[in-house]
Amino acid sequence: MLSFSVVVPATDAPASLGECLRAIRAAIDPPQELIVVDAPAGAGPASARNLGVRQATGDVVVFVDSDVAVHADAFERIRIAFAADPALTGVFGSYDDDPRAKGIVSEFRNLLHHHVHQSAAGIATTFWAGLGAVRRDAFLAIGGFDERSFPRPSIEDIELGMRLVDGGGLILLDPLLQGKHLKRWTLAGMIHTDFTARGVPWVDLLLSRGSGSTALNLGWRHRLTAAASVALLTTSVRRKVQPSLGLIVVIVILNHSLYRMLMRRRGLAFAVAAVPLHLVHHLVGVAAVPEGVRRFLRRRGA
Repeated sequence: MLSFSVVVPATDAPASLGECLRAIRAAIDPPQELIVVDAPAGAGPASARNLGVRQATGDVVVFVDSDVAVHADAFERIRIAFAADPALTGVFGSYDDDPRAKGIVSEFRNLLHHHVHQSAAGIATTFWAGLGAVRRDAFLAIGGFDERSFPRPSIEDIELGMRLVDGGGLILLDPLLQGKHLKRWTLAGMIHTDFTARGVPWVDLLLSRGSGSTALNLGWRHRLTAAASVALLTTSVRRKVQPSLGLIVVIVILNHSLYRMLMRRRGLAFAVAAVPLHLVHHLVGVAAVPEGVRRFLRRRGA
């Protein structure tokens, strides 16, 4: 039987750490080893996780973010996944559909993440370290997280997953492997994350690899929604009412499963209020493209 080590990057003294650790210890079939990396203030999660893995002794390392409370069956599901397929390199899950923090921004952002991951079950070409497990030997063989390129919270887990797959690894997204997100989002924080921590480095990464991706929120629906969001911004600025209404209908149709889920979990008023936030999310992603290109060209010419 495979042995498990859990690594929790506790950077910047997170207030949610206690609840995170209690959920891990209370889970069914808990890990044999729990490593909390009390990294100094300002240290990134990539370096903290790498340090934790170097200390770990388990065959499988489970990464759990310090603002995630795992569901009771989380480690049981991970064990089942690895037992079912000896060739499996990694498995990851998603946030659940009942986020802790209340408020339109926090609830929308966490439910959006839940929906994206729930819609992408099966073989994955990426990885998520909020609640994800990987064979320790495979992790070490590719050098772990790229802490030099990602000294701050960013897409270090996405990049790791791509390298694992490049090396022949098999990664699975299990939508039933879930944890509760304890983070409170603000609108400014959402915009900063979408632009600086995700959008720009993601564009840079894809250009560096010389290939596109349809993983998670880079699927065709998301790309069409981004294009429609830009068009809607243009028609709105020009005060063209009918085209604007038509584009809103297009966006809702493209994302009907998301809005149905929002209505089911929070009601019609919440789903309607979430539309502007969804548009902001996509517009910020589009705005990140030229900066990502600029960063790539600057690095390439360095």
